[in-house]
Amino acid sequence: MKITVASGKGGTGKTLVAVNLALSVEADQVLDCDVEEPNVYIFLQPDKTTVKPVELLVPVIDEAKCTYCRKCAEFCQFNALFVVGETAMVFPELCHSCGGCKLICPVDAITEKPRSIGDIYLGEADGIELVYGKLNIGEALAVPVISAVKEEAKDEGLVILDSAPGSACPVVETVKDTDFCLMVTEPTPFGLHDLEIATEVVSQLGIPLGVVVNFAGIGDRGVYEFCSEKSIPILMEIPYNRRIAELYSDGIPFLKEMPEWRSKFQSLLEKIKEMTR
Repeated sequence: MKITVASGKGGTGKTLVAVNLALSVEADQVLDCDVEEPNVYIFLQPDKTTVKPVELLVPVIDEAKCTYCRKCAEFCQFNALFVVGETAMVFPELCHSCGGCKLICPVDAITEKPRSIGDIYLGEADGIELVYGKLNIGEALAVPVISAVKEEAKDEGLVILDSAPGSACPVVETVKDTDFCLMVTEPTPFGLHDLEIATEVVSQLGIPLGVVVNFAGIGDRGVYEFCSEKSIPILMEIPYNRRIAELYSDGIPFLKEMPEWRSKFQSLLEKIKEMTR
């Protein structure tokens, strides 16, 4: 089973839930797909981490062959190629590595070379395999790094994916082809606004979902009313608790200091299994 832990709004406790759930139920693997700001490794502290580069193929133009016909530039939907007069330019950061420019060039003036955009890291902690990605600073394409992380997913056992916040392409790439999406939110107007958008995206993907309310006890009842109206089950509440916040700020999964939560996360997993049967 693959469970994605996502959230519309950043800072709702997505990683908090993913890490403590994984430790409580002895998950086989955790994939940190928030490749722009990965932080699961801070809490799990894996040993013997190995690194694999993530590369994209980008075009190289041989101007000795190029006739400056502009067909490649007209084809590219991302403006990664620019041709004017007798000058042809490539902007690698804009290239999505589709290979179309190479195919469409009538004089075979375009070849491709690999370009590094990030790395993925593999390690183990507490009997759990951890895979996380890091997008290089200044790069805009998170999705290929997320795809590389997901390629390391186990085919069997319990895999928990920690998604980036929001509802854009990185979230879609993380959530797709998983069995369940656990949305973490907070009971505030900001939490509700982003939860509405994120749940709509997940629903469009046809993936069952449930909600965990973090910081329960603050804010208002808007999140609860929305979930009731949309028949989205609230599977768990985590109270606004200073001790939990202190442990999180020290990089310690609160389960290790508050073991009474183990059974609550185990019950959460059972509820998820019931919803996916």
